[in-house]
Amino acid sequence: MAVQGSAQVLDEGLPPSPASPLALAVPNVSEGRDSGIIAALADACRGPGTRVIDVHSDPDHDRSVLTVVGEALALQDALVALAGECVDRIDLRRHRGVHPRVGALDVAPVVALDEDDVPLASEIATGLAGRLGAELNLPVFLYGAVATDPARALPRDFRRGGLEELGRAIESGELVPDHGPPRLHPTAGAALVGVRPPLIALNVWLPEGSLTEARAIAARVREAGGGPPGVRALGLYLPDAGMAQVSMNIEDHRAAPPALVIAAVRSAADALGVESGDAELVGLVPREALGGPSPSALRIGGLRPGQILELKAPGLRRGP
Repeated sequence: MAVQGSAQVLDEGLPPSPASPLALAVPNVSEGRDSGIIAALADACRGPGTRVIDVHSDPDHDRSVLTVVGEALALQDALVALAGECVDRIDLRRHRGVHPRVGALDVAPVVALDEDDVPLASEIATGLAGRLGAELNLPVFLYGAVATDPARALPRDFRRGGLEELGRAIESGELVPDHGPPRLHPTAGAALVGVRPPLIALNVWLPEGSLTEARAIAARVREAGGGPPGVRALGLYLPDAGMAQVSMNIEDHRAAPPALVIAAVRSAADALGVESGDAELVGLVPREALGGPSPSALRIGGLRPGQILELKAPGLRRGP
């Protein structure tokens, strides 16, 4: 009894133990229509030590973006549980979304908010990739900061040509998964697991634009076409919405702030005589990315305080 009492006194005199660092992941799943399935996928990510802080679904893309925060091991467990639900509930053979994809759990990026976060994020991601291959029999490719092939460091490097082309490349031995079997899962395809900085997903609507015009505008605003650095863009037509859209990822919001990218889209649309509509932010966005013109001036529709990353997850460590 005396020993136990002494331990309690010593504990009270010590500074509190440092909290486990929080990590952030933004998995994208190939289901954006069935609310029951989406709810089950989000529930799979919830557990001791993890929280789901945002879910964004789009029926035309047939895709949902989940933002999950938690302690490192708990976050890895949550992503394994999510992948298991994706395998059980999503059949890519019936997927008809306009967004490119290669897996039921299409991408599972662990986000490094700054360079100091990369080692922990890499540990989570590589461990996750190994578990998906071993426990769920999924072929897994690593990308971003953990890519094993510098020529294939981005998700688009694996999606090019679609799921059929990826399957052919694996079967021929041209591509060898980093983990898992050397073949696609019959219903769940493959999974892309990576480490990347914060990415901003941004859409601009073209209410009267055609698919051809949307693709032409996307070609002008993506980095490869002379647009802002780190901008990837697709021109899409969304049947449920009944209009075209330029769908973009901004890989470095410091080099290409959303205000700059939106202005580039509107300028390219004007040059083609196409009216541009509201912009839309998908998921969460770092506060600093919204510097400059106000969201209303940028015509960002539906932006709410809950989309600011720091407000939803104040425990995340931030860089300068």
